[in-house]
Amino acid sequence: QVQLVESGGGLVLPGGSLRLSCAASGSIFSIDTMGWYRQAPGKQRELVAAITNGGSTDYAAFVKGRFTISRDGAKNTVYLQMNSLKPEDTAVYYCNAKSRLWSRPYWGQGTQVTVSS
Repeated sequence: QVQLVESGGGLVLPGGSLRLSCAASGSIFSIDTMGWYRQAPGKQRELVAAITNGGSTDYAAFVKGRFTISRDGAKNTVYLQMNSLKPEDTAVYYCNAKSRLWSRPYWGQGTQVTVSS
């Protein structure tokens, strides 16, 4: 079992920044990849960014150059630094953990990000 707890969401003006955090606990030694997904109202959940244990990163095209994913192994925490936010970035952001040893990924409860003037 893995528990993921997100924090850092909120309301921000267009062009502003937010940093999301995801703290993992439980069987974290099994985790291969952690990532951030988002889901806007009426839309499917989509990958935003992911990072492997080795530090390799992957980004969705719509956030490249604006968002940065990073991890702090000592704190078992993954971050998503979001800059130059746009109204279309408004969504619930979910933390995700995957392992080749698991039959399914684990998800956090989600944190709301609203970009609006």
